[in-house]
Amino acid sequence: MKFKLIMVFTDIDKTDKLLDAARQAGATGATIISSAKGQGLGKAIGIFGLELLNPRDVILVLVEQRRADHVLETIVDIGGLDEKLDTGIAIMLDVERALGLTEHIRTLERNIPVE
Repeated sequence: MKFKLIMVFTDIDKTDKLLDAARQAGATGATIISSAKGQGLGKAIGIFGLELLNPRDVILVLVEQRRADHVLETIVDIGGLDEKLDTGIAIMLDVERALGLTEHIRTLERNIPVE
């Protein structure tokens, strides 16, 4: 079975909503890296000229290849990632090899229909 890795960089307040959406679209789980920091096109300068870096979450979702496009599109739609600047981004990468997924694969083959 082949997999894709979807990486979502988003505001912390969107994380739960995006996790729910990914699961409903066919993902079986995710890993969240909390409080990552990043910059957009321009620097945000705050009090005393200090640069402001908004904390974000990085959501890592390993998805069976046949479901990956649907999960990615759902995340982008629900998160409003293409609506304006600073809403976050999502990328999808090929996974060459993934181990430790035997029970996940059995569950996918038995219970979740492919859309």
